[in-house]
Amino acid sequence: MQRYIKLLGLFWSAAIAAELEYRVNFLLATLTSLGNLAGSLFGLSLFYRQGYTFAGWSWEAATVVLGIFTILQGFSATFLAPNLNRIVRQVQEGTLDFVLLKPIRSQFWLSTNTLSPWGMPDLVFGCVLIGYAGSRLGLKISDYLLGTIPLFFGLVILYSLWFMLGAMSIWFVKIYNATEVLRGLLEAGRFPMVAYPSAYRVFFTFVVPVAFLTTIPAETMLGRSQVVWVIGAAMLALALFMLSTWFWRFALRFYTSASS
Repeated sequence: MQRYIKLLGLFWSAAIAAELEYRVNFLLATLTSLGNLAGSLFGLSLFYRQGYTFAGWSWEAATVVLGIFTILQGFSATFLAPNLNRIVRQVQEGTLDFVLLKPIRSQFWLSTNTLSPWGMPDLVFGCVLIGYAGSRLGLKISDYLLGTIPLFFGLVILYSLWFMLGAMSIWFVKIYNATEVLRGLLEAGRFPMVAYPSAYRVFFTFVVPVAFLTTIPAETMLGRSQVVWVIGAAMLALALFMLSTWFWRFALRFYTSASS
């Protein structure tokens, strides 16, 4: 474990040093994040302008969901996209061979080799949004800590789905389109699940588990979620993570290296 933690430090320090050579990009990323956040808040406000509210969700409660969604966006831009979107190129160029020859788990290397600090503004803005809404709702520190538990499970679920899509590049070269479809579906997590008709709620809960990414962490933070949903999120996260590990090993059986 200590070995992998040390490798993480080496990977991320080198990545940050390389990215900070272009510091203006960080300013642009911050402005972009602010623009996206303003657009999201404006879209949410359209539902509340005439006194309408989602069933059981006040403006502040819905803002907590939006804050969690913003954190997920930041997590994706910082950790997932820079690493997992490169799997396709490594398969195409044959550089995956060098990854497989390294004396560490290839899934770990592919998932953590780099990061992009340009997604960090979304992480900060998401936390600020949750803190603002939580202060209006009178949330305690314990409420925030409880909410981080299903939020962590949501991050694992998102990573596992994204990694399995990246692994499919061994068979399908243009898998990037599939990752864009996934990101498009995840946009539904911007609002509480009660905002959608019943059929969509079933789809976004049991087919594409968007509800486990934003709504359930928000409900847990607000003290509304039942324990069974948190346990379900934990089981789903564990199952998908194990499935992603198995699927990667299975996919490697069909990988033809550049030297073969």
